[in-house]
Amino acid sequence: QVQVVESGGGLVQPGGSLRLSCAASKSIASIYAMGWYRQAPGKLREFLAVIIDDGSTDYADSVKGRFLISRDTTKNTVYLQMNSLKPEDTAVYYCNARERIGAPRSWGQGTQVTVSS
Repeated sequence: QVQVVESGGGLVQPGGSLRLSCAASKSIASIYAMGWYRQAPGKLREFLAVIIDDGSTDYADSVKGRFLISRDTTKNTVYLQMNSLKPEDTAVYYCNARERIGAPRSWGQGTQVTVSS
């Protein structure tokens, strides 16, 4: 089963940018879908973005136009570029991978993003 590890979280001021990375333990070219979620304190885990093996992407309305998911197959890494960050974007951000359609997702340990002045 594929394993994923997130990195890149930290403290950023409102209006700033941050790029998260999700490194996979195997070739992401063979993984059906990889996505990003987040969970704020006291809230449910929320879908943010997904990239499918054909390169297509989808986003939650709450981040559309501000966040961009991309991948580098040579590094087996998926990225989440986050722009125009707001305090309400503060959360633990999780990456996941689904190797095949219908397969269970493999989750990382999460990376904390804090947006505050």
